[in-house]
Amino acid sequence: MTAENVPRVFPPEVLSRLRDAVDVDPALVVERAEDFTDPRVRPVLAGAEVLITGWGCPRIDAAVLDAAPALRAILHSAGSVKGFVTPAVWERDITVSTAADANAVPVAEYTLAMILLAGKDVLGLRDRLRAERDHYPGWGLVPGIGNHGRRVGVIGASRIGRRVIDLLRPFDLRVSLTDPYVDEAGAAALGVPLLPLDDLLRTSDIVTVHAPDTPETHRLLGRRELALMPDGAVLINTARGALVDHDALTGELRAGRLCAILDVTDPEPLPADSPLLDLPNAFVTPHLAGSQGNELARLGLAVTQEAERLAAGTPLAHALDRAVLEHTA
Repeated sequence: MTAENVPRVFPPEVLSRLRDAVDVDPALVVERAEDFTDPRVRPVLAGAEVLITGWGCPRIDAAVLDAAPALRAILHSAGSVKGFVTPAVWERDITVSTAADANAVPVAEYTLAMILLAGKDVLGLRDRLRAERDHYPGWGLVPGIGNHGRRVGVIGASRIGRRVIDLLRPFDLRVSLTDPYVDEAGAAALGVPLLPLDDLLRTSDIVTVHAPDTPETHRLLGRRELALMPDGAVLINTARGALVDHDALTGELRAGRLCAILDVTDPEPLPADSPLLDLPNAFVTPHLAGSQGNELARLGLAVTQEAERLAAGTPLAHALDRAVLEHTA
């Protein structure tokens, strides 16, 4: 992983617990592919049973695995492993675990906050107050806002999507789901109706995106799909920018028909002259919904708990299934 992230993900109290479970040297960090051939790393790699990885991990290919014949597990202290886990890892039956569930927590919290704020049009009314200085509408005089019975559509029953559905339960909202890999029984177990994408877009006041970035989901929300959303609807994207056609979205925003809350964009970061950074009905944050600051320790703790299970000979809680990975992040 990137060396600077080691103390952030594994602060002293977490690192101490990790070292109780496994023999690890936190100063020995592989950041670049060529580091796997470093004379300091090579002998340690030869006897390594576990790799602890994170953001910035170079690809683990057949050559790396040839140098690590004892390797039996990769414990990843972040979300997706697609950027560095190669087919060779699966072919050698190496167990791969991820802290994606832990990273889903702050993303779902961000989404919940934005759904509730969007329902009250907090961002729009804040700007109106800034402009007019004396805009205090009083009780019940702002038509069309509020979270009583607000319709929320969730795209994707991913880890984050499922957690968002769970967080929304205490609120007086009407939540629906679309996901091609979930059937009626699965949606019923989540306590929400299952809708085709077009129907969900037509019937939702707020749409929140939690699908993975795959060839099938590229530009999932294009001009046709965005046009299905009701006037005044809000799109929230914390998944990947590539799922949304930004040109089409910009057109809808310029027309004043939709609002957008975007924590991810395509490209990322946006060009300095992107209209999305200036449009009053676009609220863009710099990919911060995921783990930040003190939330990073939760990722390290998730890896530590997996290491403890590994050392105790018990099943890992977050081991990945290669087949499932093909249609997830």
